[in-house]
Amino acid sequence: MIARLTGVLVTKDPARLVLDVHGIGFEVWIPLSTYFALPDLQATLTLHIFTQQGEDATHLFGFLTSAEKQAFALLTKISGVGGKLALSVLSTLSIPDLAQAVLTNDIETLASVRGVGKKSAGLMALALKDKIADLQGGDRDHHDPAVSASLHASKQDAISALVNLGYRPKEVKHAIDTVSRESSQPLSLDELIREGLKRLSKQ
Repeated sequence: MIARLTGVLVTKDPARLVLDVHGIGFEVWIPLSTYFALPDLQATLTLHIFTQQGEDATHLFGFLTSAEKQAFALLTKISGVGGKLALSVLSTLSIPDLAQAVLTNDIETLASVRGVGKKSAGLMALALKDKIADLQGGDRDHHDPAVSASLHASKQDAISALVNLGYRPKEVKHAIDTVSRESSQPLSLDELIREGLKRLSKQ
């Protein structure tokens, strides 16, 4: 089972990347938290890998931090939560936000994740309740992505990322514009994505 990969970053988009390891291209699915912290193409990259073996195929899920991988592993142990839904959770909520929502039984926050209804959110909170210490303690190596683009560029990048996830351009633009307008201070690209996802999930 693959647990870690180091190679050259060949392609990347908000949902997946391809890592060239000694001439072999590995397709790896990633959360937005990892995507926004990726280096430029052709850079050397090391990912923590969670290998999911299915009946028809093997899927690799990659994370820049062990905390993300740990949270992903905990989420996929919950009944009804597969790899793609676990990625959606980590793309919408930071690990501290996820831990806080579980600790306080904040169903509304958990249900803000695309694909998670209130019933599923309640199950998630219950299943993770006794593991909350692992989530909180495992976040020491988590870091925020550096965002050097201007606010306008960040908004355009956020819109592009959300459209790539399957949302309609018009709805995405409205959500990002609303989030930006209601914020008391400029938001980073990562924050725009997260807040945009929360707003879109309520539509």
